[in-house]
Amino acid sequence: MQVADLNNPNDRKKLILAAVLGLIAILFLWWTFFGFGSSKPPTPSKATPLSVNTTTQAAVGQVTKVPQRDTAPSANDLAELMKPIAVNPSVPSVPEPKRNIFAFYEPTPTPTKPVQTPTPTPVPSPPVLLATVSPTNVYAKTADFTLEASGDKFTPDMKIFFDGREMNSKFRNAQQLSATIPASMIANPGNRQISVRTPDGRLYSGALSFSVAAPPTPNYSYIGMFETTRRVGVAMVQDKSSRDIINVQRGDLLSGRFRVSSISEKELVLLDANLKIKHTLAMTEGDKSSSPMARPTPAVASEDDEP
Repeated sequence: MQVADLNNPNDRKKLILAAVLGLIAILFLWWTFFGFGSSKPPTPSKATPLSVNTTTQAAVGQVTKVPQRDTAPSANDLAELMKPIAVNPSVPSVPEPKRNIFAFYEPTPTPTKPVQTPTPTPVPSPPVLLATVSPTNVYAKTADFTLEASGDKFTPDMKIFFDGREMNSKFRNAQQLSATIPASMIANPGNRQISVRTPDGRLYSGALSFSVAAPPTPNYSYIGMFETTRRVGVAMVQDKSSRDIINVQRGDLLSGRFRVSSISEKELVLLDANLKIKHTLAMTEGDKSSSPMARPTPAVASEDDEP
């Protein structure tokens, strides 16, 4: 085998051309099997292996063409592509929304039924008329008094009812009845109801109001007593309004209305001259600032003092 002479220009060109062709062949083979920049290396087909003719033509410098790679899919590749794709659906996890503290649920108000006011049944008029009574008022603690009732359609069997109690009534005529009201029924102040009806309730009248007022009371305090040289009792009373102290004896009249009835160490009895009502005043200390006992005693000059 003849060795190439590197000093010969022709041999040198042949060696350079052979090296270039070899490098091209290496690059072509790399592109065929691995490719340039592909993420998946190509699957080698079962076709006839590629053959590269590296025979050089010295005179022309031609290279034998390399046949292209068969890229048609095989039957196994088609079956693999036709396989159904198994999909495993999964619900993505969504974070729970944050709660708004200003948003709250308001329940639907329960509808309320409208209140239906029943139609009042008309009250029948009483068959008996009670128009007026005389007197219309009295003071409490007074004595028995006669009550006169005036109206219409009164009958002999009708009675006057005072505060719900039947009174011993007297029929005068169809327009007037009378009854005696005992002092026990007006012992306390307040209002009373008066009506006229038969004991069986078949005939009745409307009710009228009767006032029992509190009686006037003496505006005095009983603060003490003493006896005169004639053994006459004298009571010391103090006016609650003016704080004045008054000395009274039995039979005297206070305020032009209350007469002194009796005097004792425990109480003073006054009689209302108009209403004949007794008022008892228990002894008290009264207002000490205006009492004679609280006043300062004036100084007495000594008998030995001479001008």
